[in-house]
Amino acid sequence: MAKKFKLLSGNEACVEGALYAGMKFYGGYPITPSTEIAERSALELPKVGGKFIQMEDEIAGIAAAIGGSIAGLKSMTATSGPGMSLKQENIGYAAIAEIPLVIVNVQRGGPSTGLPTAPAQGDVMQAMWGTHGDHPVIAVSPMSVTETFTETVRAFNLAEKYRTPVILLTDEVVGHMREKLEIPEPGELEVYDRLRPDADDKDYLAYRVEEGDLVPKMAAFGSGHRYHITGLFHDETGFPSNSTENAEFMLDRMMNKIAHNLDDILAYDEFMTEDAEHLIISYGSTARAAKSAVMALRGEGIKVGLFRPITIWPYPAERTIELAKQVKSITVAEMNLGQLKLEIERVVKSEAPVQLSGKANGEVLTPNDIIAKVKEAL
Repeated sequence: MAKKFKLLSGNEACVEGALYAGMKFYGGYPITPSTEIAERSALELPKVGGKFIQMEDEIAGIAAAIGGSIAGLKSMTATSGPGMSLKQENIGYAAIAEIPLVIVNVQRGGPSTGLPTAPAQGDVMQAMWGTHGDHPVIAVSPMSVTETFTETVRAFNLAEKYRTPVILLTDEVVGHMREKLEIPEPGELEVYDRLRPDADDKDYLAYRVEEGDLVPKMAAFGSGHRYHITGLFHDETGFPSNSTENAEFMLDRMMNKIAHNLDDILAYDEFMTEDAEHLIISYGSTARAAKSAVMALRGEGIKVGLFRPITIWPYPAERTIELAKQVKSITVAEMNLGQLKLEIERVVKSEAPVQLSGKANGEVLTPNDIIAKVKEAL
């Protein structure tokens, strides 16, 4: 069978990946530089029996997407910068109510309305800590058009498997650059659907888990199973509970469904790390410049490697610690003033010195920027 190729932007590839994963509902609001995701979703979803709705603002956009997921449809919303800030309350709601959802953040310069058309990676810590309280978090960050497609599929799989919102953390560069994408055949990539109760299960409780399980089955509203959803801590019926013992049990279960499945959730890539004496850690579009920096430094006889977390949260700490014990220095390259650097410093402790090659002025990091910073540590 002839392979199918398309020339797409990252934003367009995101929609193609979502459709491949089975997206049937999009609720959102246009905002630069993510608007093409809404536009293509509006065009393509009716062709597969899906629904698109543009809401009056970002808060309503994610609320509609949550409603679509509750009704049993794989749902997505997309935004950037200030829109992501507005979505935080409902991200927390989706986390505690355990509602599968994919949230795309095509990052731009901030804070506030900042630099709407300029690239940035300043929402890394927001992805982890943006909504209040302890809560499960999964965030992934692709570096190319092809990876935007595959990571969108994976984001839906993770959301459905662990009943949690998943953040696809791209940036303006990845969102707007165009590359050739080979469209996988149906079945070539795994597509996971949430576990649902049997239609005749008369004893179904919305948040009941079997012994040893961490993720409850999820019935679609309107499917015949009646249950309650709340943003309060709740018991297995879904109704609010003020029991501290119940709150502890529920929170532990929600956190452990991520912590106990790191082998499934974590993804990262390495380039020339086998004999590296110095390490660059980078992600998203900046990792492209970092890879070029590695090749240039290797050409000068300097043994440098690249570690690229694809899953940003939870952060792949174990492998980072192993590499930190191997190298003499770590340079974190990111388009902000050191957000992931803080996490890496926490992880590696005194195993290796950590420095930043960063910008937050709307300019991309170049290979020469990164090379100069690595050489400071030699």
